Amino acid sequence: MNNQFNCFRLRNVSAAAIVAFAAASAWAVQPFTVRDIRVEGLQRVEPGTVFASLPIHVGDTYTDEKGSAAIRALFALGLFKDVRLETSGNVLIVVVEERPTVADVEFTGAKEFDAKTLKKSMTDIGLTEGRPFDKSLADRAVEELKREYISRSLYGVQIVTTVTPIERNRVNVTFSITEGQPAKIKQINIVGNKAFSESTLRDLFNLDTGGWMSWYTKANRYSRTKLNADLETLRSYYLARGYLEFKVDSTQVAISPDKRSISITINVTEGERYVVTGVKLEGNYLGKEDEFKSLIKIRPGEPYDADEVAKTTKAFTDLFANFGFAFARVDARPEIDRANGRVAFTLVADPSRRVYVRRINISGNDRTRDEVIRREFRQFESSWYDGDKIKLSRDRVDRLGFFTDVTVTTQEVPGVPDEVDLNVHVKEKPTGSLTLGAGYGSADKLSLSFGISQENAFGSGNSLGLQVNTSKYNRVIVVSTTNPYFTKDGVSRTIDVYHKYSQPYEDQGGNYSLTTEGASLRFGVPFSETDRVYFGAGIERTRIDPGTSIPAVYLQFADRFGYSSTEIPLTIGWSRDSRDSALVPTDGTLQRFNGEWGAGGAARYVKADYQYQQYIPLNKKFSLVFAGELGLGKGLNGEPFPVFKNFYGGGLGSVRGFEQGTLGPRDVTGFIVGGTKKVVLSTELDAPFPGAGNDRTLRVFGFVDVGNIYGDNEPMLASELRASTGLGLSWISPLGPLKFAIAQPLRKFAGDRIQRLQFQIGTSF
Repeated sequence: MNNQFNCFRLRNVSAAAIVAFAAASAWAVQPFTVRDIRVEGLQRVEPGTVFASLPIHVGDTYTDEKGSAAIRALFALGLFKDVRLETSGNVLIVVVEERPTVADVEFTGAKEFDAKTLKKSMTDIGLTEGRPFDKSLADRAVEELKREYISRSLYGVQIVTTVTPIERNRVNVTFSITEGQPAKIKQINIVGNKAFSESTLRDLFNLDTGGWMSWYTKANRYSRTKLNADLETLRSYYLARGYLEFKVDSTQVAISPDKRSISITINVTEGERYVVTGVKLEGNYLGKEDEFKSLIKIRPGEPYDADEVAKTTKAFTDLFANFGFAFARVDARPEIDRANGRVAFTLVADPSRRVYVRRINISGNDRTRDEVIRREFRQFESSWYDGDKIKLSRDRVDRLGFFTDVTVTTQEVPGVPDEVDLNVHVKEKPTGSLTLGAGYGSADKLSLSFGISQENAFGSGNSLGLQVNTSKYNRVIVVSTTNPYFTKDGVSRTIDVYHKYSQPYEDQGGNYSLTTEGASLRFGVPFSETDRVYFGAGIERTRIDPGTSIPAVYLQFADRFGYSSTEIPLTIGWSRDSRDSALVPTDGTLQRFNGEWGAGGAARYVKADYQYQQYIPLNKKFSLVFAGELGLGKGLNGEPFPVFKNFYGGGLGSVRGFEQGTLGPRDVTGFIVGGTKKVVLSTELDAPFPGAGNDRTLRVFGFVDVGNIYGDNEPMLASELRASTGLGLSWISPLGPLKFAIAQPLRKFAGDRIQRLQFQIGTSF
């Protein structure tokens, strides 16, 4: 083999072809002992990577089969676009040509997605900076981009890939995207329906043929996921109304040749409407049949309702879980009498085995400490599995407000039939907020506001907050912190320190001012899973700078207690919140009570405030809200109630249509001084925004408000109540909850300040 030079060259061929080529090659090499191995053509790949992949080593006998295996192994690395084996005497030479690497990935013409989202999609398929590049990868990238755009109904998207070589065997990859116009739904046809009109059924869908709000809802853009959800809604609608054998036979989605419009046809078979004739139990009910029977929602004599069947089986499995039977099965077996349109159900129960919870595993909390989640759990490790405690634990973690999603799943322990692990997975959300604001007015001139808060500071579950307002006439600095687990028993501690300066220039044009400085300490004690009682104390110092045109009530207070006075209020409070959502509630109640006793200092007084909100869902779209607030204040030992503690009313959150804080008594100069008694009642009907479908973040509401503020010596007469009605808009905007209302007073009196258009952001109802 001396002075003999052989070369084998394979370029992007399959492993089978490599073997066939090596076996049939006319340039087959006679076996020889490898004295040395050289690698040529490397630029970025380390030689060790090649040597580690080669199945041939110095001292081995080279054969054609080993040569084919070596080429396959090097191609499998995905780093080379060409591999050759050459021999020179007893030396094996490996000649490679590296694939270029990606230097940068760019997108032009993309409007529907931001570049960050598209780059993440490319990273997921391996097209990212520093990775090897080949044409097949670019083709996969184009298909992935098209899939992303089709999910947004942009079927006409066109993508051109440009690969630009640069120095050091690198390439820039540019995707030029022409998005085109989205394909819009022009028709939704339902075929086979007899019991309900097509328009009634289409109203159930989130997809529609478009309206004046389609720019916001995008409900006329086709999505397979949305269509499947609508089909499930349609199925549930029929099954809840007695149509036990309803089914969707087929769904056709047709797109026009210009890829601009879509037609959807849904073929259904309704079947007969069935009435329930009876329900009976079979299986093992742990000797508690009466307790299980009380949970049955299925009513004989009523049309079949799949929702009631599902609620019943879930209630049964939940009750089994409360006794430790985590794997209980309850089957609702129908006995159908098609001739008479009747159905009877047999609920068959198999509790399986009772289990312990071995371990609680928490995942997804990259920032939040484990203990913040674990301390909310009422299901403990090495205890009987208890479904109620697990549900309560999940709800408590969810109510922390630190996560967008909380799921708890049960996992069997291999080889141990009576133990399970609970896997808790959370998805964290940003818990800090930063607000900056600026305003300019003829009186205040330039004013700046700043606020920063962190509900989950350093992942500890504690909250920190700072608020600053630099208005010339109303300056505020508030620092607050809350530790929800100041003690291991769940007693919370809140500390507030504040400085407030105000100069009510609007009413009198005077230059008097009020300054209040103080601090408070409050503890919250959990008395039950839903009730918490608060105890606290504070100290406040109020200073009156008389200036000119000071209202008489402030002079009277200063004559009695001095222009500088100190109060020591003791506070007690209670809260109970059963709403289904703190941000967009539709069901449940919220109750709050706050009491304050001026136990020390210049003025002695008591003050109490009670708030109540009731949310009643009328159906999927509409809900009713009843709200009320009652406040009372009284001076003690014959002393007057401190004017700084008065209640105020009017505006959003009170009686809309009247200017904010203008209801109630006035002094002889007409200055609004508030009162010691407050009553506000409100009713709202909440509905979807026209054209926005069932989007709960954008709603309209109609309301009726009634209320007033009364002075210390004034009776709370119904004849003095103000009332208004109107329409409003609520939107959970990126800047926070926004409310906008147009109100018309129904009952007003001379001197009342009317403000028919009102707007507020960052405050909920």
